[in-house]
Amino acid sequence: MSTNAPTLSPKLILLMAVAAGVAVANNYFVQPLLDTISQAFDVSHAVAGTLVTAAQLSYGLGLFLIVPMADILERRRMIVVLMLLATVGLLVSAMARSVSWLLIGTAMTGGCSVVAQVFVPLAATLSAPEQRGKAVGTVMGGLLLGILLARVVAGALSSLLSWQAVYWFAAVAMLICSILLWRTLPNYRPQVSLNYGQALRSVLSLFKTEPVLAQRAFLGALSFAMFTLFWTPLAFLLANPPYEYSDAVIGLFGIAGIAGVMAAKWAGKLADRGKGNWGSWIGWLAGLVSWLLLFLADSSVVSLIIGIVLLDLAVQLAHVSNQNVIYALQPEARNRLNAGYMTSYFAGGALGSYVSVLLYQWHGWFAVCCGGVTLAVVAIAFMLLLSRRR
Repeated sequence: MSTNAPTLSPKLILLMAVAAGVAVANNYFVQPLLDTISQAFDVSHAVAGTLVTAAQLSYGLGLFLIVPMADILERRRMIVVLMLLATVGLLVSAMARSVSWLLIGTAMTGGCSVVAQVFVPLAATLSAPEQRGKAVGTVMGGLLLGILLARVVAGALSSLLSWQAVYWFAAVAMLICSILLWRTLPNYRPQVSLNYGQALRSVLSLFKTEPVLAQRAFLGALSFAMFTLFWTPLAFLLANPPYEYSDAVIGLFGIAGIAGVMAAKWAGKLADRGKGNWGSWIGWLAGLVSWLLLFLADSSVVSLIIGIVLLDLAVQLAHVSNQNVIYALQPEARNRLNAGYMTSYFAGGALGSYVSVLLYQWHGWFAVCCGGVTLAVVAIAFMLLLSRRR
């Protein structure tokens, strides 16, 4: 039985937020483990860093190739199948005996973890119009919390047990969420007459017919590039002098970004009041300030923590503001709009991860911060250009 009426209860949106967080966390478990993995398999930091890039690239491909199917298929079955396939990828990573197998497991998990992005437009669809921004903000808050806690959990489990234990733990969490979602999600089949090929082509055509989507996708790519530019080389910075922290301590720095969870909810409320653009401006200005502080992070842990708080807040304010704007464009095409936006978003993240390792190897933390400032300045200049055009 299908339903098209808003049926999003507080308990259901909480479960969706938790499941989204658990799913997206799979792409971030590896970040505090990079130095440990490079030593375990006797590979360079650059090779270990490709695990982050592989996760982001596979996630980006999944966004383009898989998420549009949510505008065609029954959502509950699609969500549970993707959750189970991601679980298989985690098991491959847990049993990996080489970096190659770890890359395979990471890529499989990353591609299927796009299920997290099916939850966001589903929350928008099942919620009442006056509560849509709050619902999207809540799910995005859960998603961000998953990103932050992934680093904490991974660091702790790696220090207490082993880096493989992180993936065993994640697989169990995904399996539990799959069972709960199958039992509680309503059946929902979209009323759209499209086949798969048409859905993919329509994602590309939306960039032409909806200029706002292209603009927000570009800003989204810049914001996530800025995010991964920081988090990917952080483990190298903290594992070496002057810090020389363990995986557990490195993971704890994810807690500093908890402000981003509140920022996601705040951005959703601003959107409900018709002031979503404020979130974008506040976000990018905070992002610029964060990178200026992070120049001191190689010698000051206080500057590092404040910089993390501001950076996570900045990225989530900009991101949730972008999503609320694009979801209002064509309600019947929310998954395809989200696929186009999020593909660009994670393409930016993959590029940020790749470039960050090169910058770190070239001229250390200073080069990474120069890259972050450049991204923030480009985004602010682009928003000023859009404001003048309007």
